[in-house]
Amino acid sequence: MTRSPHITRRALVGLGAAGTLGVLTACGRDESGGGPAEPAEPIAEGPATGSLTVWAMGAEGEKLPELLASFEEANPDVSIEVTPVPWDSAHDKFTSAIAAGTAPDVAQVGSTWMAEFVSLDALEPTPESIATDDYFAGALEGVTVEDTVYGVPWYVETRVVYYRTDLAEQAGITEPPTDWDGLVALAQAYQEQAGATWGISLQPGGQGSWQTVLPLMWSNGGQVVDEAGAQFTFESAQNEEALAYYQSYFTDGIANPAPAEGVTEQDFVSGDVPMFISGPWMMSAVEAVGGEGFADKYGVFVMPAAETSSSFLGGANLGVFQGTQNRDAAWKLVQHLSMPEVQVEWFGLSTDLPSLQQAWEDESVSSNEKFEVFRTQLDTALAPPVVATWEQVASKFDAQIEEVCKNDLAPAEALATTQSEAQGIGTGV
Repeated sequence: MTRSPHITRRALVGLGAAGTLGVLTACGRDESGGGPAEPAEPIAEGPATGSLTVWAMGAEGEKLPELLASFEEANPDVSIEVTPVPWDSAHDKFTSAIAAGTAPDVAQVGSTWMAEFVSLDALEPTPESIATDDYFAGALEGVTVEDTVYGVPWYVETRVVYYRTDLAEQAGITEPPTDWDGLVALAQAYQEQAGATWGISLQPGGQGSWQTVLPLMWSNGGQVVDEAGAQFTFESAQNEEALAYYQSYFTDGIANPAPAEGVTEQDFVSGDVPMFISGPWMMSAVEAVGGEGFADKYGVFVMPAAETSSSFLGGANLGVFQGTQNRDAAWKLVQHLSMPEVQVEWFGLSTDLPSLQQAWEDESVSSNEKFEVFRTQLDTALAPPVVATWEQVASKFDAQIEEVCKNDLAPAEALATTQSEAQGIGTGV
């Protein structure tokens, strides 16, 4: 599966399965939707025993068994079966298993699925013995539903701007931009002074484009859900201004309205498109294409600000599923994977960014100055709205973004349509 820099490999999931939510029936939550859940039972003392089933997606599913060796060594009477699940079928597999009562004991849960799964009574609240105070605030917010924490953030990712420093210097720019106007100026300088075909690569709508547009709205002081998570708020002056700003890259000929798929790395290395927005996995991707010495030809910087520098906070969480037959061992595994030293080990195996701030103090994480830019961005990155229907609403928003970028639809009209469709879907509260 080709990965766009604007759609993380962990986000290309479940958009076609969103209708499942209306079919599945919650088995224990109050249907009125009010208030936090009952406190979780404590975890029994002693080593973990018995068998556990664990589902994890993509590369994480393939690499997780190696990470679990230390847990199995410390708990010799436990056996763990890890099932790798393809990301593009994971959401359907989970919702089907939840409906059938065959969900795993522990699983990696997509960051946009938490509220949906909680609404289905699929996840257990997190026991108090698992500390949550060291997680990045945005990551912890992403696992908090109606004031109750479910599971824990496993790893995080955020988006920053990749740019060719050598070509920027050729264009007379020696410092990365810090605001929206500066980003436009750098992109135009690439075209006018450094021979770039396009100044920046941006996704012109379609699946996952909301992940780039929504941070611009946040940056401009906008929101798409009210504080209570009960009403959508797409229509606002701040959101309209942010969407118009995004549209201007296409109407002004700075970004390609019909980009080819799978060429971001090549275009970046050639200089045809010397700037894009993406996550940390693209570092190894562009350096593999660029070869020896290319790491010195590019840099990264935090998202330019309107009111604030805001970015998308993604990643994945760990959850224990209701109905597990080995609850204590399941939570002990989650607790083990939540230790700073284990997150550092996981970073070494996967390059997934630690969700615990303490893990970033390890030299293996902090020594790379490009990773430090991601660390800075994590302080102001925000998770997507924690509402049960977000997958459905996001797909409607993606479609309107495409109309704005490709067909010159007025941003105000696109937001009005999105608001109407979102209200029809509801928040699930």
